[in-house]
Amino acid sequence: EVQLVESGGGLVQPGGSLRLSCIASGLPFSSNVMTWVRQAPGKGLEWVSAITSDSRSTSYADFVKGRFTVSRDNAKNTLYLQMNSLKPEDTAVYYCRIGWNGSRGQGTQVSVSS
Repeated sequence: EVQLVESGGGLVQPGGSLRLSCIASGLPFSSNVMTWVRQAPGKGLEWVSAITSDSRSTSYADFVKGRFTVSRDNAKNTLYLQMNSLKPEDTAVYYCRIGWNGSRGQGTQVSVSS
């Protein structure tokens, strides 16, 4: 059974930082592209970032470019998202996902507010 468990969310002030983690099990993690997506209150799911299986290539949505960094540790079956310079509009539930359309975890809430 595939399981993805996100953690690291919380309440942070504008300009602050958080580091999200996603631990994967039940799949060949090191063989998969992994992505982060988010869903803000009342809005649909939107793609945030992606990383290739070997970490050689990463990509970001324009609204997080320069502020967020995706990484992974294949030895630990773990995906990360370092989020800096957070803005109120980054408030959302963040999910890690297998590939571009695969399974995702239960999510972790990120709230940015003063």
